[in-house]
Amino acid sequence: MQNYFNYFTEIEERFQQRRGSLLMLSTLDWALIETWREAGVPLEAVLRGIDNAFDKHDAKALRSSGRARKVNGLAWCAQSVMEAVEQAMEASIGAAPTKENVESGFETERIAKYLEENAATIEVATLNAPADTAASDVAARLRSLALGLRTEPTHSLEELDRTLSVLEEKLFAALMTAAPEDELIALREQAGKMQAVQIKQVQQQFLQKRMLEARRLPRLSLFYMSHE
Repeated sequence: MQNYFNYFTEIEERFQQRRGSLLMLSTLDWALIETWREAGVPLEAVLRGIDNAFDKHDAKALRSSGRARKVNGLAWCAQSVMEAVEQAMEASIGAAPTKENVESGFETERIAKYLEENAATIEVATLNAPADTAASDVAARLRSLALGLRTEPTHSLEELDRTLSVLEEKLFAALMTAAPEDELIALREQAGKMQAVQIKQVQQQFLQKRMLEARRLPRLSLFYMSHE
């Protein structure tokens, strides 16, 4: 619980420190932090992303002759945070298994089992057409990737995670197509309440999370893999 609390408070404190004022985080900001935490995004990557975003903002302000606009929401740092996450992955997992990868929980067998568990979860889900066909294709691809990892353990994990992101997008697109109209209206109404800051990315994450949870489907990225 202490670690859970620290994740939120340290992000809030770093954002306030870099902004230069004690702006209270909004409900949207807290939802974004929760999304990062659930995805397993390291605290260090979030803090680095916030710093990078404000470094760019401050540098731009120095070059500008006019008054720089204040940053009014954590979502403004979202893209920078994801870039920091990608850089951390590139630095830690590389292209081949290493002692560092094993210690960080990214060893081949753990990843292969994670892919197969997600495939099994998808296979038993009850979905409408055309989502059922897309889900079957995704599950088959996950099993193929797991087999490929075991036969060729030097496969790039960075490339693998890009593939998983594409598969998740494919599955989500099929879910959107198959979803009843009233469900889509209700979800977009909820997402619409998040207006006021740069939130397109957060809205998309919200929609994906709710639709997958409603159908008991897993997230596919390696960031959601348990390291316990």
